[in-house]
Amino acid sequence: MKKRWLIAAGCVLLVSLSTACSTKNMADRQAKAEAQAAKRLGQEYLRYGQNRKALREFIKAEAALPDDYILQDDLGLAYYYLGDTDQAIVHFKKALEIKEDYSPARNNLGNAYAQQRKWDQAIEQYKLAVSDLLYATPYMPLMNIGFAYYQKKDYNLSEIYYLKALKLRPDFVNALRGLARTYIATGRQDMAIARLEKAARLAPESTPVLFDLAEAYRHGGDYQKAYDLYQRIVKLAPASALAEQAQVQAGKIQHLVQQ
Repeated sequence: MKKRWLIAAGCVLLVSLSTACSTKNMADRQAKAEAQAAKRLGQEYLRYGQNRKALREFIKAEAALPDDYILQDDLGLAYYYLGDTDQAIVHFKKALEIKEDYSPARNNLGNAYAQQRKWDQAIEQYKLAVSDLLYATPYMPLMNIGFAYYQKKDYNLSEIYYLKALKLRPDFVNALRGLARTYIATGRQDMAIARLEKAARLAPESTPVLFDLAEAYRHGGDYQKAYDLYQRIVKLAPASALAEQAQVQAGKIQHLVQQ
């Protein structure tokens, strides 16, 4: 009788343990499901520039998803866009600790270093991203390398990397702008204008592109074209800081324009 009681008690214990394990597993699954939902919501906020809301959702998700390298990269981006590059670097590095070959985080880490004007560290990260043969957008870090070398005033290498980016993606407007600035820095005004005119054809309503082109025309002495572009920028984005700059520049050359 005692033996049967012990067996029965053992069975009750096993059932209790099984129930406890099942309850814990269900709780874990629920926590992870909620964390995934928070992560997706944060990504939506991030996409539309609502960075503080994005950060709150990512922080909610982190406890239940400690090994999610994409979430760590998202956290880094949220901090980066909010201007906290130190925290951004912490999370980009965490993403890379979890998945060393996650090149988007590598490129983002380079951007964070670039924001701190640590050009050599930025270049190192960008080159590691470029070396990943499976990286879907290698033209991005190539352009970023071009920009970093431009900031270091190494215009020869800057040109080389901008051209590499454009070889992979000829319609890459930011690379065209960067290459044009490199040409301007080395006195090749006509080549700069040609690249900026192409960029303006690709992005006809981009006021930063139009402003760069207007500046290139102004420095090249084509005041009418420059003036017309400044006026166009004001019409496209009348309340913007760039429109204010365009108005100032247009005022400087108005007397040189054919009426």
